[in-house]
Amino acid sequence: MRLPIRVVIADDHLLFRQGLKALLKQEPDVTVVGETDRVDELPALLARTPCDQVLLDLQMERNSLTDIESLVKRVRVVVLTASELAADALAAIRMGAHAVVFKRCAVETLMDAVHAAAEGNVWMPASLQNQFANRLRNPLINELSPREEQVVRFVALGLRNAEVAEKLSISEQTVKTHLNTIFRKLSIRDRVALTLYAARAGIISIRERSS
Repeated sequence: MRLPIRVVIADDHLLFRQGLKALLKQEPDVTVVGETDRVDELPALLARTPCDQVLLDLQMERNSLTDIESLVKRVRVVVLTASELAADALAAIRMGAHAVVFKRCAVETLMDAVHAAAEGNVWMPASLQNQFANRLRNPLINELSPREEQVVRFVALGLRNAEVAEKLSISEQTVKTHLNTIFRKLSIRDRVALTLYAARAGIISIRERSS
């Protein structure tokens, strides 16, 4: 008989935390031993609460990517994220996370991730595995920052600079600066070539581009 997997949930959405607890309660080998809605409270919580895994929302009161490296010295980290950008997931795995779970499909996939992490394995959705494979085939995409990859995605989906600026809450001039940097890093000259590269690298799908 396996020992219970002791889990702490760190997520700033009350309804989502409640949903996770209800889901985990159905598993006989998983016990929720604590929860918090603030990433900066995690160290103190873990100091007084023995646990095996933290289910960590990547977007809380601040981006919690920078906290993963210190957390994995104590526990295994399963990242929960609304972002499906490969750059964010890759950064989390590089920091030491054992699993990445997309929030929109957490009900179907969370337990696979929790059990894989408990066994010391790395787990991610199949779509993310495909994106990683595409990155191996198009390695220059890994030179982009997460923000630059967001710009690539929106431009490749056909948005104008002003629309990209509005989506990302930055200035249009900042979008232009990002694009110049992106073109240089990828050795690309125009938006058409950028769109083709984004499709090959898995940043957008053909279905998205045609919709």
